[in-house]
Amino acid sequence: MAQLCCTDLTLGYEGVAVTEHLSFTVNAGEYWYIVGENGSGKSTLVKALLRLKAPMAGKIETGDGLQPDEIGYLPQQTALQRDFPASVQEIVRSGCLNRSGLRPFYTKQQKQLAQEVMERLGIAPLAKRCYQTLSGGQQQRVLLARALCATRKMLLLDEPVTGLDPRSQTELYELIARLNQEDGVTILMISHDMEAAVRYASHILHISKTPLFSGTKSDYLQSDIGRIYATERTDGDEHL
Repeated sequence: MAQLCCTDLTLGYEGVAVTEHLSFTVNAGEYWYIVGENGSGKSTLVKALLRLKAPMAGKIETGDGLQPDEIGYLPQQTALQRDFPASVQEIVRSGCLNRSGLRPFYTKQQKQLAQEVMERLGIAPLAKRCYQTLSGGQQQRVLLARALCATRKMLLLDEPVTGLDPRSQTELYELIARLNQEDGVTILMISHDMEAAVRYASHILHISKTPLFSGTKSDYLQSDIGRIYATERTDGDEHL
């Protein structure tokens, strides 16, 4: 059974649809890139998948053991978030809050989970450091660790390398790829980086006012829209 199934979605805000008739199915262990022009509905789709905003029409269903609140989320960072005055350990552990219920303290198991995730992502030595003193790449690793404490099944990433230098971008991409390939975490990444999509994705969802493509990367690159969009973006077009 699929982990995520979206059927005939209409998404929008203030009563105005931005994308309609959107259907796609995500299975465990797949790596999806979600692409499209600005204003095509990518951010609205994020809110719908996280149950923060109901679709105007259609259904979003989870399965294969994935609960609706088990989609880990790594959002785009704001300037305010970069200056958050908390320790790395505190931020990572906060990913367990959905599991804590009314308990005022983290359990021993939750603390152990946070430690294991920090070690997996190479940030355990930073545990006591203040988040705002870290580099952009380190901060993204911390937020990724927080998302993994919420779930080890599916991660939704919104332009995770924005603002990072090329080396940090590559390191974060490789880390996410290892989580997918070695840990079996399903990845859904919103991105304009088609070079990365060509390298890492197993599937592509290309959305617009009406869906343009949903399927495997190889089929996408052979489609008319895939050839056009991939060529434009890998030729250095930054007007996205």
